[in-house]
Amino acid sequence: MGAYLTRRLTYTILILLAASLLIFSLYAMTPGDFITGNIKLSPERKAELRELYGLNKPLLERYLTWMNQAFHGNFGYSLDKQQPVLTLFNQYIWNSFLLAVVSTFLTWVIAVIIGVIAAYRRYSWFDTLVMIGIFAAMSIPSFFIGLFLIKILAVDWKWLPPGGMLTTGSNATGMAYVREVVQHMTLPVIVMTLLGVGSLTRYFRSNMIDVIKQDYIRTARAKGLSERRVLFTHALRNALLPAITLVGFELPALFGGSLIIERIFNWPGIGQLYMQSFTVRDYPLLMGFTMFIAVLTVIGTLLSDILYHAADPRVKL
Repeated sequence: MGAYLTRRLTYTILILLAASLLIFSLYAMTPGDFITGNIKLSPERKAELRELYGLNKPLLERYLTWMNQAFHGNFGYSLDKQQPVLTLFNQYIWNSFLLAVVSTFLTWVIAVIIGVIAAYRRYSWFDTLVMIGIFAAMSIPSFFIGLFLIKILAVDWKWLPPGGMLTTGSNATGMAYVREVVQHMTLPVIVMTLLGVGSLTRYFRSNMIDVIKQDYIRTARAKGLSERRVLFTHALRNALLPAITLVGFELPALFGGSLIIERIFNWPGIGQLYMQSFTVRDYPLLMGFTMFIAVLTVIGTLLSDILYHAADPRVKL
């Protein structure tokens, strides 16, 4: 295990260095930037700002400066917000984390339960309805589902607030604050859960169908074990093993998968900050966010490999 971790950490560092070079090059070579696109600035002022922020220096020199700052915990300065990138991350990322953790938890719980029942009752009316729902959830765009729910639940029936994290002008504290946040996050969580349940349920259903055909499941039934124990003690445990691979991809998806949802529901998270920065070409913040997602992806992949080995010792690292 020690040799494996050393080898993987070495690869991880090389992958992140390559990713940082690619990310920086893509943003640096994209035509236009925050200063060029600002029509309020005179040509002289634009030249001054480009000199101030080092945008007129060679590409390699700018990359080395950016990496040197990153190694010291500084991912640059947002040109639009006029704050350090990490400060902005700290302000917005926890809101995204809250939204993503709740929706991910609900997605996995619902997908496992529906997937197991659909596999056990394969080709029944329940399985047919599940498959129709899966393909519907995977086919309809997220913005359409979001706008539809806003129209029905927020505008017509007035059950839930249409967006934001708190009611405008609210000074709620304590449990009143918690209730307001829960009410405002309900709609985006519903949309994110619906989007995730479709593909995950299909994945669990397929794994479960393969597992319940195995000989050891027939042996368990031949011993006289109850069907519930056969399914949830013997079959489900082995059906969930391949899903550990998905855990690694869930980590970056916590922050990268809600870009459009946060925009639709005006949720003050890192996704909405990214979209705002994208419209004004605030490249330092965009590069910092993209690099953050790259780091999470590499860490998530490493964690999934280690967890898979821990769950199934037959897998050699």
